[in-house]
Amino acid sequence: MGYLSRLLLVLGLAIPMVLGQALPLKSSSRWILDANNQRVKLRCVNWAGHMETHIPEGLHRQSVEYIAGWIRRNNFNCVRLTYSTDHALDPARRVSDAFVAAGQAAGVSAAAMSGLYAAVVQHNPFVANATTRDVFGAVVDTLWANGVMTVLDNHVSRASWCCNLTDGNGWWDSGFGYNSWNSRFFNTQSWLAGLQAMAAWSQGHRGVVAMSLRNEIREFLLQGINRRADWYNYVKQAGDLVHATHPDVLVLVGGTQSTTDLTHVRSKMLDTSGWAGKHVWEMHAYSFTVTFPDPFTSCDAVQAEYGLFAGFVLEQGKPYTGPLVLSEFGVGMTGGSERGLVPKDSRYLACITAYMQNNDADWAVWAVQGSYYVRDGNVDADEGWGLLDHEWRDWRNQAFPGMLGSMWTVNQGP
Repeated sequence: MGYLSRLLLVLGLAIPMVLGQALPLKSSSRWILDANNQRVKLRCVNWAGHMETHIPEGLHRQSVEYIAGWIRRNNFNCVRLTYSTDHALDPARRVSDAFVAAGQAAGVSAAAMSGLYAAVVQHNPFVANATTRDVFGAVVDTLWANGVMTVLDNHVSRASWCCNLTDGNGWWDSGFGYNSWNSRFFNTQSWLAGLQAMAAWSQGHRGVVAMSLRNEIREFLLQGINRRADWYNYVKQAGDLVHATHPDVLVLVGGTQSTTDLTHVRSKMLDTSGWAGKHVWEMHAYSFTVTFPDPFTSCDAVQAEYGLFAGFVLEQGKPYTGPLVLSEFGVGMTGGSERGLVPKDSRYLACITAYMQNNDADWAVWAVQGSYYVRDGNVDADEGWGLLDHEWRDWRNQAFPGMLGSMWTVNQGP
């Protein structure tokens, strides 16, 4: 935190004034703007809160204040905070009860979960008497006190790790071509109710500036063969509902195939009239979601894929034109000899960052968490892709922020 920010805190003034952006945000052509029509470039980090404990990860390692301060000190202005529909519809669950239930769901001993919960309370005493929604509120409000905005992301229906074609979270259960592998937990009405609940709740938390309708929608078997009519139908319903409930937030919409494919809006634009001036697209890109650059595939070819499947929405003057947030990308933070990255990840990262720098688009890197309470039955599981180390103290790979180049800066605008 800089001298001016500290001075404003002493004077009782809000840090967001330093940022020079006035809320609410809005969209205009391919840009996100503040209330004064100044461009706001989202430079976000993902923070997982969608798993079985129903609270954001890492509070067993550090306080909310420490994590929020680290995010701000390292030049992020935004967090993409993930949550489950299970959490959205159960806001009064006590954190202590959530940890007991999480242990049962994950097959982890009660003693191990009790130890995790005790560590959370040690670092964050308020949790002792808190609901899981109280914790989300503390995270959002502490981020905002540090000048960091929040994008709420409905990551999954069932609180759990994500994502594959058999986890039951991929496609609406009321859509055409139902199969239990991909849709058994994705209850359409619960999803809509969860979005409305989170939109209503976020009205009391000024730092929430956007809501992503659903993470990584993906067809399986017969799903989507009706020209993606279900996507058009349910996404429109969700966007209309969120905007009617909380008109100030941006509405983020991803395509299909795990948020990599928006090609269908070239020929048939989604009806976004219900949230005009608030519409934002999102895409995901990892080394495994498109052909990654290797000795036999050029970066130019990979970047052409990015543009073909999603990046085309940045072209101005089209029915589908809108801001585009690369809301998930990332690499393993250890291994190999190329600044801590394995060669494949180094090639991929150089390619995606060049694409983002050329387009000066918004982004959210995966992810801040250096560890999880429980993942795949493992307690205090390490996250090798985490920006933070296992103890959530500092960069796992000190070289990484420099690898993003001018993605940190605003180089274009309306």
